[in-house]
Amino acid sequence: MDFTQNSCREFVAVLASNEPVPGGGGAAALVGAVGTALGNMVGSLTVGKKKYADVEAEMVALKQECDGLQKKLLDLVAADAECFAPLAKAYSIPKDDPNRAQVLEEATIAACSVPMEIMETCCQALKAIAVFAEKGSRLAVSDAGCGAVCCKAALQSASLNVFINTKTMANRALAQELNDKANAMLETYCALADEIFQKVRANF
Repeated sequence: MDFTQNSCREFVAVLASNEPVPGGGGAAALVGAVGTALGNMVGSLTVGKKKYADVEAEMVALKQECDGLQKKLLDLVAADAECFAPLAKAYSIPKDDPNRAQVLEEATIAACSVPMEIMETCCQALKAIAVFAEKGSRLAVSDAGCGAVCCKAALQSASLNVFINTKTMANRALAQELNDKANAMLETYCALADEIFQKVRANF
C-alpha cells in the first residue's frame, strides 16, 4: 500500500496504531522527502530573480536533482513496507522448521536494503541543501536550515532500522560491512547537516 496517498492525518494515525507498517523506515523516508522539498523551495524562490542570475543555472540543476530525490524518498515509503513484510512473516515461522533460519536471514538482509537507500538519498539531499543554503535566496535561507535538520533526522532514523536488523544477522561479515557503511554516512552527513544549521542560524 502506498501510504503517501493518504492524508497527513491518516498517515500519522496509522503510524501510531499497532499496524506493522508504516514504521520507522517509512517515517524516515517521508521526513527525508519533506526536508529535501524544503531545500528545493529555496531554489524555487531563487530561480528567476535578477539578484541571483549568476547562480541561476546551478539552482535549476539542483532543483531538478531534488525533484528526483523527493520522488525517490516518497517511493521508498512504500518500498520499506514491502521489504518489511517478508521479515514479519518469517518471524512467525515455527522455530522447529528447518528452513526458518535461512528464510529469516534472507528477509533480514532484505529489510536492510531500503533503510540503506533512504540514508544514501538523504546524504545526496544534504549535499544539495548545503548549496541552496549558501547560494540561494537569503529570504528563504531558514527553509534550507529546516531542510537540513529534517534530512539529518531522516538519516539517523533510517540508520536505526539498519542497525536493528544487522544485530540479528547470522552473516556477521555482511552485518559489519553494512554497519560500517551506515556509520560512515552518519559521521559525514550529520556533521554536514549541523554545519548547514549553524551557518543558517548565524544569519539571524
